[in-house]
Amino acid sequence: MAAIGIFFGTDTGRTRKIAKLIARKLGDAAADPVNVAKAQPEDLLQYDALILGTPTYGEGALPGLDFGCQGESWHEFLPKLEGLDFSGKTVALFGLGEQEKYPDVFVDAMGTLYDQLLAGGARFVGEWSTEGYSFNASTAVEDDKFVGLALDLVTQNHLTEQRVEDWLALIRPQLLPA
Repeated sequence: MAAIGIFFGTDTGRTRKIAKLIARKLGDAAADPVNVAKAQPEDLLQYDALILGTPTYGEGALPGLDFGCQGESWHEFLPKLEGLDFSGKTVALFGLGEQEKYPDVFVDAMGTLYDQLLAGGARFVGEWSTEGYSFNASTAVEDDKFVGLALDLVTQNHLTEQRVEDWLALIRPQLLPA
């Protein structure tokens, strides 16, 4: 079994695209990315290292049926994780958002994932600098850094590949201990 599980939520396919890019760059160390709409909570628990990705919808929401998505996503899946023990799990997050259109809630859904899994005892890696972004507020910022990789595929798509590369260089040793 691969050492790193990759799970994502999506409606448009953008987050899936990034999850696949991450898996490709990690090679055999990563399992094939799985949409949370097709996952069970136990699927996440089988890995010691996880990479989780989510877009932010509208005014800071997780994707899901209540927010106009065509299928279930994080909004429906996250409550299933309540009460599960994530201690001993190392988690890295990535989030998609639009900093110009939604500057007051940029990648907030990533903050929601962070809060839920932190309450379950997860250890997080992959905090990311807010430098180079233009937004007003985000619940995904702790101590002046994002809790994971923040991506804006609308206004900064040209930076995506390099940001993913740099972030993976940062988290790979922490997700794959010797």
